[in-house]
Parts: sequence; structure tokens; C-alpha cells
Amino acid sequence: MLEVFNPYNQERIGEYPLVEMEKIDGILHTAHSLFLNQDGWLKPHHRKDILKRCAEIMSERIDELTNIAAREGGKPYTDSKVEVLRAINGVEIAAEQIAELKGEEVPMGLTKASEGRMAFTMREPIGVVASVSAFNHPLNLIVHQTITAIAAGCPVIIKPAPTTPMSCMALVEILKEAGLPDGWCQAVICDNDVAEKLITDWRVNYFSFIGSAKVGWYLQTKLSPGTRFALEHGGAAPVIVEADADFAEMMPALAKGGFYHAGQVCVSVQRVFAHESICEKLASELADIARKLKVGDPMNSKTEVGPLILPREVNRVGEWVDEAVEKGAQVLCGGKRMSETCYEPTVLLNPSPDSKVSTQEIFGPVVCVYSYSDRQEAIEIANSLPYAFQASVFTKNIDVALDVVKKLNATAVMVNDHTAFRVDWMPFGGRDSSGIGMGGIQYSMHEMTREKLMVIKSQVL
Repeated sequence: MLEVFNPYNQERIGEYPLVEMEKIDGILHTAHSLFLNQDGWLKPHHRKDILKRCAEIMSERIDELTNIAAREGGKPYTDSKVEVLRAINGVEIAAEQIAELKGEEVPMGLTKASEGRMAFTMREPIGVVASVSAFNHPLNLIVHQTITAIAAGCPVIIKPAPTTPMSCMALVEILKEAGLPDGWCQAVICDNDVAEKLITDWRVNYFSFIGSAKVGWYLQTKLSPGTRFALEHGGAAPVIVEADADFAEMMPALAKGGFYHAGQVCVSVQRVFAHESICEKLASELADIARKLKVGDPMNSKTEVGPLILPREVNRVGEWVDEAVEKGAQVLCGGKRMSETCYEPTVLLNPSPDSKVSTQEIFGPVVCVYSYSDRQEAIEIANSLPYAFQASVFTKNIDVALDVVKKLNATAVMVNDHTAFRVDWMPFGGRDSSGIGMGGIQYSMHEMTREKLMVIKSQVL
């Protein structure tokens, strides 16, 4: 039995039976049988109607879904409500994008051998989708990993994070209520060895993973031949700040990007490289903002920073900060455990380059600020880690901005905005150790289909 706990007060808020190893074959058989029976595939208009109804039901239950997400995930209520609204919008986008799952004409007659023919491609569902999700956006990530599959016409099996299964189960029930036939979306709450058996089965055509690089790359090596995959891991997002940056706009953005959801976001602001002429001013102002952030119960409407997902993560973040201080970092604010479940929003000035906070994803409410004199050297340091996800640059000089955008190793570079910006219709994903493949509603839908070419030979052409 899996017990679910509120990450703030450790109150037990739910329990679910674990799927045992012997049940996995039946789950896969159900999904695979649905895919093999083409006569029973969900028609595009049927999928569209189901998703529209799903969005309507979700809109009627915004408060309920927000409460579930905030209680199990620890993200402050206000931010959890934004997540729910984004999730609803994601379902709506998926419904709209079904019409864009189309092929194209392939020209014929360009050579003697191709005369008398016409050809075009079609996009078909790729097959069974197996998705493994993360805790930090317990509803919206599930939307990105299940709704996209349904929109593409694929049966999907979803394994939520063990700390946050409740939002997933709520969405699966809403899909059934919206008219999704049995078997098309199956939720599996299980141990890791059972999940590995599911994911690596030959009947899985597409594997979607959001989580740690260690686990994601390991599972990728175990996939059945031909299984397509997308892996979304973490990063250590760098920010380059030039001397001419607009402080009034920049400082709230850096604080939001660094401390949103207690830093438990794969693209959180982590490493801020500020020109030496403004570095201390930037670090001091960021610390002033961080000190004033209200940390506590995510169900309190005034809370801005909630708990870390597990007490052991509080201990880990504390150990990393302590190590950075021992190696010479200056603590401008924070640097202490507030409780078993919360850690103070922390700003560190000039941690050593070999500290864990400088070389690994913190995934906690800690922002590091470094001074630089040469922008090119700062970019080289920013690019020196094996992670590459989203990054940003703050400057009023368009030429400098374009130079930084070009040279930073990242899948996305924000200009005069924080690294954690995202809307659900844009391409989103990491490169290098941070992952492979691009998310975003329509991008995932496209990945969950494959092309088939039809060539027609006729004497009348």
C-alpha cells in the first residue's frame, strides 16, 4: 500500500494499493489490444469531444483540483491554482491540435520512373505510450504525458510520482467521466521494479519520462528495440546579467525564477553571473527580496514558498549549502533549515566552482550569484556543466543579447526574463544530460504519431 503525505506537516492524506508485478502483463495486454484493433480506434472527432468535455469538467472543479495539488505537492495554493488553469488550457490546446496531425503531399513525376503516380503521407498513432511523471507539477505534467497521447489516438499507461499520485488519479477519473472508453488511460501506482518491467516491455511504442537523469538514462538503455522516447531531466539554469540590466524589472523576475515552488523546478534560476560592477548590488537586492518571502503552509493564501517534497531533501539542501560555505561562499540570507520540511530561501555569493551548488542541480530554494569581468568567460563557465536546459540574459543591448543567446548551450534562452518561463504550447526540453526530445502539447502529440506513405499508381495520372 502506498501512503501519501502532506509534505508540509507530514499528515497522511491518502493511500493507494500498489500494482503487483503479475498485473503488468494484463495492463499492457489491454492497451496493446486496443491499439491492434484499428476498427476500434478513437476517431479524431471522438477524441476532440472527449478532451473538450474533460476541460469543461476540470473547469467546474478548479478549487478541488487545486486543493489536491497543493496538499500533495506542497506548491503554494496560489501557484497550484495557476497550474490547474494551465492544465485545463493544455487539454484545450490538445483538442485543437488534433486537426494538425496530418501528412503532406509528396511530389511525383519529377523523374521518368515516378510518372503516373501520386503520393502523400498520413500520420498514425505510434502505439502504446508509457509515461513516468514527476512530483513538482502533479497535474500539469500528467496532462502533458497523457492528454497528448489520447489526442494522438494512443492508449496510454501513466505512472505518477509516488509522492503525488492524487492529481493523476483525479484526472484519470475525469477522463472516464468525459467519455474516454475503458483501457485508453490506465494509471499504475507501483514500485520501481514493476515500473521497469512495464516500461521495457516490447509492447510499449513510446516512453515519456520526467525525472532524474540517473533514472531516465538508465531506463533508456533498457527499452525494447524500436521504442521511441523523450526524457526530461533537470538543469542548473544560468543567467548572464550585464551592467546595463534594468534592475526594476529584473529583480522580481530572478526571485520568482529562483524561489518558485521552493526551487523544485527543472529550469529554476540557479547560477546568476553578474558583471562585477553590479554583482554585489544584485546579490544584496535579491537577498532582501528572499528574506521577505513568506515560507510555510501551502494551503495558506499568503504563503509564497512551501516545503520541499521530502524531509531528506531539506537535509540534502542544507548539506550542500554548508559545503559551499565551508569552501568560501558568503551567505547573504537564509542558509538554515526552518523545520523538518522547509528550508529558508537562500542567496549565496561567489560559491567555489567545485561546490555542489555550482556543479549540480540544487532543486531547492537556493540561488548562487557569481561576479564576472569578462562576459565570454562567464558564458564558458555557464556552459561547463553537462546540463543544458533553459537559460537567460538581462541586458538593454540587443547585440549583446543576441551574442549570449547564440553562445549559451541551452534549448531556450530568455531575454530579460527568468529561466523558468514556460507556456504549454512552446517547445520545452533539455539537451545533453538534461534530456532528449521536446515537450509542449503539440510537439509531444507529433512525437506520439508516425508517418505512413501511400503511393498510388494509375494510368490516368
